[in-house]
Amino acid sequence: MPASKEERAPAFFVPFAPAIPFSFPVRFIWLLALFLPLTSRAQSPTPTGVPAPLGVWADAQGETQVEFYYCGEQLCGRIVGLKEPKDENGRPRQDVHNPDPQRRAQPCLGLVVLQHLRYNPAEGRWDEGEIYDPENGRTYSCYVRQLAADRLEVKGYIGFALVGRAQVWTRVR
Repeated sequence: MPASKEERAPAFFVPFAPAIPFSFPVRFIWLLALFLPLTSRAQSPTPTGVPAPLGVWADAQGETQVEFYYCGEQLCGRIVGLKEPKDENGRPRQDVHNPDPQRRAQPCLGLVVLQHLRYNPAEGRWDEGEIYDPENGRTYSCYVRQLAADRLEVKGYIGFALVGRAQVWTRVR
């Protein structure tokens, strides 16, 4: 036997809505206000909701340690350790190959070498970044992908990511 008019749910039924009769526009606005924050959060990931290789990592040769950290919603990295922190004269290593002559006297320890990395969920990596090589003073496009809890792929390239140099870095801490 069909349900009576009073027993049937309205065409646009909200099971957790108060038992007050709502018109369609009021229900629509109420639902929009309820679910809008969830959809906007999914479209723009925040640093706390994105897997990131935070911490200190050693390059493939074990000569440099880089600390990854958040800079806004992007990922950045700075040199925090060097196998040889002093030059041949016993002074702290400096960024002598920097294309900006005024920056050539800055120490390599603390130097930001990775920046502008944004998380790309489709690729599962931090993409569209730049990596600076203090050995030659050049800046390359780069991406970073975490391979395992203690392994990280860092690839620097010019133009296309298919052509470039990749290294596997290991976690220090």
